[in-house]
Amino acid sequence: MKKSFLVLMLAVFLSAASCSFTTKMEGDPDKDRILIDLISYVLSKGHYDAKTINDDFSKEVFVDYIDALDPLKRYFYQSDIDEFKKFETLIDDQIRDKEISFFNRTYERLQERMRESRKLYLEILEVPFNFEKEEAINTDYEQLAYAKNKEEMKNRWRLQLKFNALSSYYEKVDEQVDSITKNKEYKRKTAVVLENEAREITKGSLKEYFEFADDLQRKDWFSIYINSIVEEFDPHTFYFAPQDKDRFDIAMSGKLEGIGARLQKKNDNVKIIEIISGGPAWRGNEIEVGDLIMKVKQEDEVEPVSIVGMRLDDAVSLIKGPKGTKVTLTVKKVDGTIENIDIIRDVVELEETYAKSSVVKKNDKTFGIINLPKFYFNMQDYNQRNAAKDVKQEIIRLKKENMDGLVVDLRDNGGGSLQTVVDIAGLFIDKGPIVQVRTKGESPEVLSDKDRSILWDGPLVILVNELSASASEILAAAMQDYKRAIIIGSKQTYGKGTVQNVMDLNRWMRSNDFGDLGALKLTTQKFYRVNGGSTQLEGVKSDVVVPDRYSYIDIGEKDQENPLPWDKIPAADYTLWDGYIDFDQTINNSKTRMATNEQLKLIEENAKWVREKRDVNVYSLNYNKYKENIMLNEQQAERFEKLNDYQTNLTFESLPYEKELMKKDTILEEKRKRWHTSLSKDVYVEEALSVLEDMKINNIRRSKNPLTIKN
Repeated sequence: MKKSFLVLMLAVFLSAASCSFTTKMEGDPDKDRILIDLISYVLSKGHYDAKTINDDFSKEVFVDYIDALDPLKRYFYQSDIDEFKKFETLIDDQIRDKEISFFNRTYERLQERMRESRKLYLEILEVPFNFEKEEAINTDYEQLAYAKNKEEMKNRWRLQLKFNALSSYYEKVDEQVDSITKNKEYKRKTAVVLENEAREITKGSLKEYFEFADDLQRKDWFSIYINSIVEEFDPHTFYFAPQDKDRFDIAMSGKLEGIGARLQKKNDNVKIIEIISGGPAWRGNEIEVGDLIMKVKQEDEVEPVSIVGMRLDDAVSLIKGPKGTKVTLTVKKVDGTIENIDIIRDVVELEETYAKSSVVKKNDKTFGIINLPKFYFNMQDYNQRNAAKDVKQEIIRLKKENMDGLVVDLRDNGGGSLQTVVDIAGLFIDKGPIVQVRTKGESPEVLSDKDRSILWDGPLVILVNELSASASEILAAAMQDYKRAIIIGSKQTYGKGTVQNVMDLNRWMRSNDFGDLGALKLTTQKFYRVNGGSTQLEGVKSDVVVPDRYSYIDIGEKDQENPLPWDKIPAADYTLWDGYIDFDQTINNSKTRMATNEQLKLIEENAKWVREKRDVNVYSLNYNKYKENIMLNEQQAERFEKLNDYQTNLTFESLPYEKELMKKDTILEEKRKRWHTSLSKDVYVEEALSVLEDMKINNIRRSKNPLTIKN
């Protein structure tokens, strides 16, 4: 697979080398023009199913781009849209001509309309709302027409702001009723006072919203324009601006270099909202959640830089830095005191990204569960920490606890590295193909596990849901095709059967005076199951189908715009796993249990009810009717409260190595306690363990010895 991709990219690179991607294009050193020209070129040459950029393409981009700029239709007027329509079939020409006048026009107009809206919302919120008046708001913005004039636009904003204020007003009234009930001395506030407080809350929310909008620069809006173009190719092709690429790398590797704190902008201040366990800030124990960072000084600078009022991204860039370097933060503590705090930056690992495991006893048997949030890896060096290495290590540790069966939880796992999937699948089979990958214009390549040794040959169950995607689907599909594992979960998984590669756009430039150009995540291949079928659109169909909260919500690949089609190729040469006895009977036993499970029946009812409520888009702005609707919803929701009361008799525990870590890390201890509590209330995990109990293993396959593993 890697060889095929490199061949493809070499061809693109060589052809690009003959083109004029330099900073002196036609005497106009405009970064935006170069960027859009470069991206469109790479798309046309490197995308698996490149689209023709023509008038039809232009129309689709036009609709999606305008919608991305103003999804709630609170800025643009119909006259603006009519003016923009002149470009509806010209975007393809602008791309070819390296012209960005359409973007410039929309960007300038949006900024003008947003300035108008800042004045508008303040003007509206100066006047009290009448919550006795009979009127309603329709939140189906997609079907909403654009405002024809300022009076219509003002009324649109008024309805939205009144809706927001009504929600706060209802909560204020409810809180006051509780206060009066608990304290007879409580001084009751009038409806006028409560309405005024509700408007002030709404005003504060809008102030924060526009402060966030003020932080957006022209380049941020241009990224929206570029992505409106690239996402017409398929839902997973995406342009990363430089800072977005940094975030993507962190998400994929689970690592960053910095102080180990999560930050949020609040009223021009940068606030610490979380200290990451194990990081430099956590080890130093001088910074607390709620502290405000006012200034940042690098070790080679004399004066600190004030970050008050600075864009959050820019502030973060100053605070983070290479491992081993020192940064001095001027911090306003929660108690109001000002301190200068020195921190030596280090590599920070985001623990929630990584695989974690637990053990549980059931009927004198010991079972293990591994939760894998994503198939993470280091994009610069695969040999560093990755999902496959961690899963392997967790299995070794679980085997030392004499594990009798294993659950791999891939629910909500959106994917990641293809190579880690192959490596993980190889832990469970002798050898053989894991996935087939096809590059445009080439024969499929089979990616195989070539090592005959097996780390775990005991009972195996894989949990999935509608958000298990891409690499998760490869692992689940391979284990299903081999009949190596029983898949329990949703009717089908997400349905993403495509492979993306991230390309650094800077490497295409002969010279670059503009700084970092970012990167393009590009769909370059499709993958197929070993049985020849594609997971694209269809996903992996569970052996045991169970309802969940997503069952009636459109969230899969088939519900996205511009997905690639489903297709099929010949099956690879593989041999079914021969380690189980009564495999099909075990599946039937589980289906029987699930069909009569009262908790699952209630979950399905709840999923249908949630879908029903999501389809409601007209809300009364009359207080009494609003209250009546909320009370009805609460009454209907009461029957679902016992979903949270469900409790198994299972007790989950951390492995010995983790218990040692917890002696020094109370944050980790609390996170694991929450996870274990969640597992003990999880009907899907409960059934997975019952399936493991039912799975009968051919004794020849049994090997608990942790030394007989793949190296």
